[in-house]
Amino acid sequence: MPLSAAAILREPKVTVLARPQFAEPAHMPVQWMGESTDGERLSEFAGRLCYMSQRNPAGRSTREYIENIKKQGHGSVLEHANFSLLLEGVSRSLTHELVRHRAGFAYSQLSQRYVDESDAQFVMPPAIIGDAPLEEAWTSQVSSALDSYIGLVDSLMTRYAWVDDKVHRRKMAREAARGVLPNSTETKIVVTGNARAWRTLLELRSSEGAEVEIRRLAVMVLRVLQQEAPAFFSDFEIYMATDRREAAKLMYHKV
Repeated sequence: MPLSAAAILREPKVTVLARPQFAEPAHMPVQWMGESTDGERLSEFAGRLCYMSQRNPAGRSTREYIENIKKQGHGSVLEHANFSLLLEGVSRSLTHELVRHRAGFAYSQLSQRYVDESDAQFVMPPAIIGDAPLEEAWTSQVSSALDSYIGLVDSLMTRYAWVDDKVHRRKMAREAARGVLPNSTETKIVVTGNARAWRTLLELRSSEGAEVEIRRLAVMVLRVLQQEAPAFFSDFEIYMATDRREAAKLMYHKV
């Protein structure tokens, strides 16, 4: 059957699930200056501990301190601040690339083996959006794949009728039938990463050379994290690239 308009997704959604909470030790106070977030203060505290410079002899604000950290390339103190994001409206093609970033990250993704995909949504590739013939061809393909999946699940449930445990029977049917679903199938994933790891991911995936869907997501994530902790991501610049899509570049590499 034809897909409904609601089953076709044209942009991702990013939700912040968790952010750092800093509890300053009473016996080791820092002379704080300027506006900052808990994550930024946590990183400053960690950095100052290395030199026992809690009195802030240079009179730097937290964000000036972190700017200097980035400039000097001492990115290890950024690893103390972790941010957890819920990513929705992304394709399984995208997450295959995303989970290649291992150091500093944790992932929990929707399982097609356990979750019924009969009402699956599909992420239209950005390159197709706006071209009516391409949209029609793509929609026809994913609609056909979904019909095949539903039919296979029904047939496999009958084939495995001898399995008394209905939950296990459904799992056996879905794990076999999911093979016909395309990479455009929508998935949801929780991603936790420290600020240093996020910087590396965003540098690579927001660049003009990145695949378009993950690049779009990276720019969206960058905007979210710039709101969460400006000092960590202030050296990223979002711009309109020559391909008429947003990209980003940063000043301090390999922090």
